[in-house]
Amino acid sequence: MPEYYKVNVAGLERDLIRCPLNDKIDIAGFIVFGDVELTIRVSEELLKKCPDFDFIVTPEAKSIPIAYEMSRQSGKKYLVARKRAKLYMKDPVTVEVRSITTDAVQTLIMDSLEGEQLRGKKVVIVDDVISTGESLRAVEALVSKFDAEVVAKCAVFAEGDASDRDDIIFLEKLPLLFK
Repeated sequence: MPEYYKVNVAGLERDLIRCPLNDKIDIAGFIVFGDVELTIRVSEELLKKCPDFDFIVTPEAKSIPIAYEMSRQSGKKYLVARKRAKLYMKDPVTVEVRSITTDAVQTLIMDSLEGEQLRGKKVVIVDDVISTGESLRAVEALVSKFDAEVVAKCAVFAEGDASDRDDIIFLEKLPLLFK
């Protein structure tokens, strides 16, 4: 029988499934896919905390619904840092990242045609959960290749020590769950 961790975010209560990270620590699995009500509410709350910006950039994949909804609400375009090169990419730019929820090094990729839209623009980086900050650093490195200015880094949750950071915007803390 799965175990859950109860959270309250943007005025909504949700049960997040506990996922073993290793034999001593679980994390609360935040999956926004399919939860339209939560996506709308967290996006609205994140936008209230963000400074003025021109573009939203998000890593693939779990934060895409949040970036989409923030884009819809703000009228600002969003771009996705992809995990694999696509046929439409004519001149892809890449960076590598190792995330806490992935067991291997990943690559984040943006097509130069998309990236050039960011040149000289103000960018908000959006993720679902910030834990180690590696995904953020990778997206930041990727957009810096296009001379974009990152004006905010935000997520629904800051997990573990990330909640002590003063360089990120988040709605709620998410603890590491020690066994």
